[in-house]
Amino acid sequence: MSTPASVLRDAFERHTWATLRLLDHLEALDAGTITEGVPGTYGPILETLSHLVNADGRYLERLEHPVLPDYEPGPPEPIGELRTRVQALASRWEAALGRLESGTLVARIDRSATDGWVVDPAETLLLLQALHHGDDHRAQVCSTLGALGLEVPDLDVWSFWEDRRS
Repeated sequence: MSTPASVLRDAFERHTWATLRLLDHLEALDAGTITEGVPGTYGPILETLSHLVNADGRYLERLEHPVLPDYEPGPPEPIGELRTRVQALASRWEAALGRLESGTLVARIDRSATDGWVVDPAETLLLLQALHHGDDHRAQVCSTLGALGLEVPDLDVWSFWEDRRS
């Protein structure tokens, strides 16, 4: 029987699975392809995935610290490094969800002293944003692949569920 906690754990497991599956798909492509982008998306494929992974790390940091230093994106990371980071983030998501389940996950966001935006409590916002953000940018990468006439990996929940059962 499903519980609220198991549903949320499954959602984050799928979040990780979809990003790793997309990285696996991209690794088989010509190296020049991952530097391509199309209008209406975040940007080139590798930049988009680096942004997604970096954002996941920042959402997790926000679960610990109400104020984060300003973020300056660096150059896109190679696919192998992104895969390693996604795998490490998966265990951090699992730990955060464990704290949520035990009632010890408490997050607050203080954007800055100048804009005064405060979210307290912020756990729900951060968890929902991580899932949405990941789906949004994975879809942009898949749209880019399709626009380039390339095969698009199947990242939907049905595929996740089937893959998990095998």
